[in-house]
Amino acid sequence: MIESLLVANRGEIARRIIRTGRRLGIRTIAVHSEADGALPFVTEADEAVCVGPANPAQSYRNVEAILDAARSTGAEAIHPGYGFLSENADFARTVEGAGLVWVGPGADAISAMGDKINARNLMAAAGVPVAPGTTEPASDLDAAVAAAAEIGYPVMVKAAAGGGGMGMGVAADEAALRTEYDKVRAFAERMFGDGSVLIERYFPRVRHVEVQILGLADGRVVALGERECSVQRRNQKLVEESPSPAVSPELRERFLAAAVRAGEAVNYRNAGTVECLLVPRQRDLKDGSPLSEEFFFLEMNTRLQVEHPVTEYVYGVDLVEEQLRVASGLAPTFDPDALTPRGHAIELRINAEDPKRFMPGPGAITTWNEPSGTGIRVDSGYVAGNTVTPFYDSLMAKLILTGATREEAVERARAAVAQFEIVGPKCNLPFFAELLENPEFLSGDYDTGIVSRMR
Repeated sequence: MIESLLVANRGEIARRIIRTGRRLGIRTIAVHSEADGALPFVTEADEAVCVGPANPAQSYRNVEAILDAARSTGAEAIHPGYGFLSENADFARTVEGAGLVWVGPGADAISAMGDKINARNLMAAAGVPVAPGTTEPASDLDAAVAAAAEIGYPVMVKAAAGGGGMGMGVAADEAALRTEYDKVRAFAERMFGDGSVLIERYFPRVRHVEVQILGLADGRVVALGERECSVQRRNQKLVEESPSPAVSPELRERFLAAAVRAGEAVNYRNAGTVECLLVPRQRDLKDGSPLSEEFFFLEMNTRLQVEHPVTEYVYGVDLVEEQLRVASGLAPTFDPDALTPRGHAIELRINAEDPKRFMPGPGAITTWNEPSGTGIRVDSGYVAGNTVTPFYDSLMAKLILTGATREEAVERARAAVAQFEIVGPKCNLPFFAELLENPEFLSGDYDTGIVSRMR
């Protein structure tokens, strides 16, 4: 097993990784920006190194500073968490080139799945269902218009190099496409340094369902169930649950088999997620013929997901420990041939944002009282006295509720939301109190438009 681990991240995920490292007897090293020096993950690590100013480009995305920290502390391995450099293939290669262990999938797999068009084509070749769309970038507006005419409106205009719900637009007709194409291309060039644009069929009512995969050290790829991620604002997740209330045993079997094929197609190792759109049975919007599949590949996240705790509960595994074991060349703690889900888990993302318009609201935390009790887990990045700054993602904590049934998990969620007290920054807890009484959510029959309908 790895003996020393540098965590190239911050906040709740750094704290989460450090917690498992400590349990396994691994010496942990935190890196932090000047703005984050007082956060819990810094003091909970065995060592901590400041790697630069608040600006992520000068700290958490500063490859040389992170490698210098690894060298100076004698770190054996680097865990990137999620975000920042976690899906940067060049960083993964640099880490391994420096003689360090990379706790994540291989750089080739990251590269293969980092471009949405390439990923779509790879998945189609592997027999994974993909939505109607372009097989190469729409090189200009005329190409995009021609592609949309072939695919059929409405269409999704997507940044090929995008992720995290960023760089997307919907066009219901050619006039809207001409506007969205220019917007998405400009955004992609600014944010990702790559203006390539993908045109895909847009389904007005869909569910966002993903499968957790783990590529083992012996070369096998296994699937650890699915997660429902349809409660979203601006294409970004707010709530995740496992299992999905929309997935039947028969559909689950096909979902998981497709996700395993996706991992095998790129020789995947370590933890990753295959994200899909689940489309209700309907007729093709263009020619009236029935759709041949109910779900389509969306993208693969080549890292640990924010919502991994719900899978941890349902399958009884510590996914960070499994990541470390794969990176160390060790067998998993579980029997890959006997994975059995149990119970239900729901995760609520507690963000520093107003609960109506979901706009960021950073600030100093004067009160922070977490709920506790049976079936309640809190993965937090802050405590009272800390400040949520405007430099990073607004996520403050993840509230994970578990139970033998979905109904029990929801009841615990209601109680935990009522108990959670955060004073100082804006907070979206009131939104969750509202959601947990919403008939559509309670029925389990909801889709990605639920937040828009609530607001």
